[in-house]
Amino acid sequence: MTGSHDPLLLTKLFIPVPRQTEVPRPRLIEALDAGFTGRLTVVCAPAGFGKSTLLSGWVAASEQPVAWVSLDETDSQPIRFLTYVITALRTVAPAVGEGYQEALPSGLEPVLADLVNDLSALTAPLILVLDDYHAVDDAAVDDMVRFLIEHLPPQVHLVISTRQDPNLPLARLRARGQLTELRAADLRFTPTEVTTYLTSVMGLALTVENIATLERRTEGWIAGLQLAALSLRGHQDVGAFIEGFAGDNRFIADYLVGEVLGRQPAEVRSFLLQTAILDRLSGPLCDAVTGQDRGSARLEALERGNFFLVPLDDRRQWYRYHHLFAEVLRAYLAEELPDQLPVLHRRAAQWYETTGSLPDAIGHLLAAGDDERVADLVEAAAPALSQARQEATLLSWLQAIPEKVLSNRPVLNASYAGVLMSSGLMATVESRLDDAARWLEPSADQDEMVVIDQDSFRRLPGSIAMWRAGARLVSGDPAGCEQRAKQAIALSAADDHLTQGGASALIGLVAWGTGDLEEALTRYTECIAHLTSEGSFADVVGCSITLADIRITQGRLRDAEAIYQRGLQLATSASRSVLRGAADMEVGLAGVHFERGDLDRAREHLARAEELGSALGLPQHPYRSRVVAAQLRQCEGDHVAAVALLNEAERLYDNDFSPKVRPVAALRARTWLAQGNAEDAARWAREQGLTADDELSYLREFEHITLARLLLAQRELSAAASLLDRLLHAAEAGGRAGSVLEILVLQALTHQSRGGAVAAQQTLRRALVLGEPDGYVRSFLDEGPQIVTLLQELDRQGIALSYVRMLLAVGRTAIPSLKQPLIDPLSERELDVLRLLGSELSGPEIAQELVVSLHTVRSHTKSIYGKLGVNSRRAAVREAELLQLLPRPVTGRP
Repeated sequence: MTGSHDPLLLTKLFIPVPRQTEVPRPRLIEALDAGFTGRLTVVCAPAGFGKSTLLSGWVAASEQPVAWVSLDETDSQPIRFLTYVITALRTVAPAVGEGYQEALPSGLEPVLADLVNDLSALTAPLILVLDDYHAVDDAAVDDMVRFLIEHLPPQVHLVISTRQDPNLPLARLRARGQLTELRAADLRFTPTEVTTYLTSVMGLALTVENIATLERRTEGWIAGLQLAALSLRGHQDVGAFIEGFAGDNRFIADYLVGEVLGRQPAEVRSFLLQTAILDRLSGPLCDAVTGQDRGSARLEALERGNFFLVPLDDRRQWYRYHHLFAEVLRAYLAEELPDQLPVLHRRAAQWYETTGSLPDAIGHLLAAGDDERVADLVEAAAPALSQARQEATLLSWLQAIPEKVLSNRPVLNASYAGVLMSSGLMATVESRLDDAARWLEPSADQDEMVVIDQDSFRRLPGSIAMWRAGARLVSGDPAGCEQRAKQAIALSAADDHLTQGGASALIGLVAWGTGDLEEALTRYTECIAHLTSEGSFADVVGCSITLADIRITQGRLRDAEAIYQRGLQLATSASRSVLRGAADMEVGLAGVHFERGDLDRAREHLARAEELGSALGLPQHPYRSRVVAAQLRQCEGDHVAAVALLNEAERLYDNDFSPKVRPVAALRARTWLAQGNAEDAARWAREQGLTADDELSYLREFEHITLARLLLAQRELSAAASLLDRLLHAAEAGGRAGSVLEILVLQALTHQSRGGAVAAQQTLRRALVLGEPDGYVRSFLDEGPQIVTLLQELDRQGIALSYVRMLLAVGRTAIPSLKQPLIDPLSERELDVLRLLGSELSGPEIAQELVVSLHTVRSHTKSIYGKLGVNSRRAAVREAELLQLLPRPVTGRP
């Protein structure tokens, strides 16, 4: 947060230091204290009524921690506003919003939700002050503040100072008793306070009549009184001046500031006017703007003279002018010395540029109308900003540059296209790339072209081709993407690692989407090598997600775990700050341990991901973390929470250019099926247009496997078997062992349901051969008691003995649904008979299948009826399904 490209100005977070000579206002302090029991306090009055002064004095005396943000017009950008709010909160509660910055490009809503959750975890009260809220003019900011007000925990209180009523639900809060309001009528000095101020604070020798006149003419307006008191100094005829003191507030301000300026020495007057352009003042900055060398001394003198100067830190290094005073100074400067404005802004910009504060430099250059210099700075800073994933800041600057300035800057247009694509704003990407590409044509007039970043210009042909490839992928043209990406590789130098790596990744994504996992793996490995050479370690971590996903699809769970561990080590290296993507690595490891049945370790990794925060997660993090959390909830039997988490995951879904191979909607359908809710799962299949006869593709493989699960639940066994056969052939041909494993398990269940015990066991043995080397557990046990029955039979046969017994042990201890619910449990042989009672086999056929006599089958059947409390085969099967001794083919909600 303190890098050279960080837009934060930390002095905006300093609480104004109260003056020792302030007028005591106990009635207002009591009102503010009483308001802490509600959600919101609004201090609303015109300029100069002492809003900030009152609040600074109140919080200084408060025992509660206070986060303060002094707002201005630049904070109308939602992300900038939220960044300041979270940073202010973290000055007093460091755990709040930890690591939030990198999550901002993925959307504000999850950041706000995380912020409220963090605030809810606080054990001590906290006050958040938004000073000068009227300066913010953006509906999205109002929406964010409205969200915070509606969800703030009781220990957090929001205070807003403003010149006008904010666009917030004040009426509703007022009706609920959740709002405290201090208006102009409350803030005006009372006659007693006017007397105290003029005589004790300002040291004026005034009569009772003089004071009463000023109080009446100003109506207790504090700024007016201050201006009047300053102007009274040096006047011989105080009475005459006071009698002539009249007009509305703006007239008074203009008149009195004119009087003040007119009575100051020339050097002081010049200093005030020249520094009026600054939102924040320090001695060195003032020296740069004025061309003088006594800036610090002048600021100290102005403060001692109570001269509308507000200190912003305890060391008296940074100040600001009283807002009203600054406005009047600026208006006077613009009217009387307009030619100086651009010069002063350029001086300020140069100082900020030298000290490394790029946002402030650009702000002053924009005010100076120096759009060309703004473009120069932005072009030079663009690579570092992009690598730091500060696309939002870069986009806001680019949007402020006029088109006539951008038109002959190919590098800047190409950067613009990349930022737009990264932000999901595709409408003008191609036109930006066209503007950049035309300067590469032989007919282009190179003399008119402006290039600051020569290295980026040399890489421009490849960069343009790479961005065009990305645009093709987003638009659903994978063939065009691959063609452009290969062109980018051909056009770029071998050491142009960003272009080479980015293009390789795009080709890998295309291959992944078609199911060519070996090609995807090769290309992503190349991409990571290039990014490592470039030092783009955050992007290396991001690519690790895709690489691990590919490995999991190939059934290589151990390889995926190693990829996540390397990525986590890289992201949390002690030699640098934690990189974005660290949280994703923890979520990935949670998923691996979940599959292996180690739910405790899965929860630990998920908890560590939450501690790192969504800001250290990539665009996919919000939904991927919720998917793993949903799987854990499902194991715990909390189906409602699992579905709710998947609903959130779907809302937050961001594929980040990756193919949508595991749709969240299909995951939710699987959760419904696990609940016995085949009705909603069937509706999902209809909405997706899925049928058992569809032409198969890798992109829809996960959905078709889910459809096969639905067909099994609906007892459409022939259709399920046919679909699974086709899916198995396709997955084996594509080398997708992870999919093969799941399909084989479902095939085993299908054979078992159709009475083919031998075929079921043989199929399950094939699945075990695939699953054992990498330690798959949940892919077997999540199928419930039916798969346990098969595993028990394999155990009796001594097949894959250690692996099978490990699965059975985990099933007995970690899966509540596998526990026998009967007081008099069924024997293993009775369970075998019960399973076949649920098939289409007759009594003699069951005896033949089990290699026992028909009499033995009848004896076991009678015992089963007695234990289940039924008197028919159909009733036995139905009761066994309800007790989860057999899978339950429910067509509606339980």
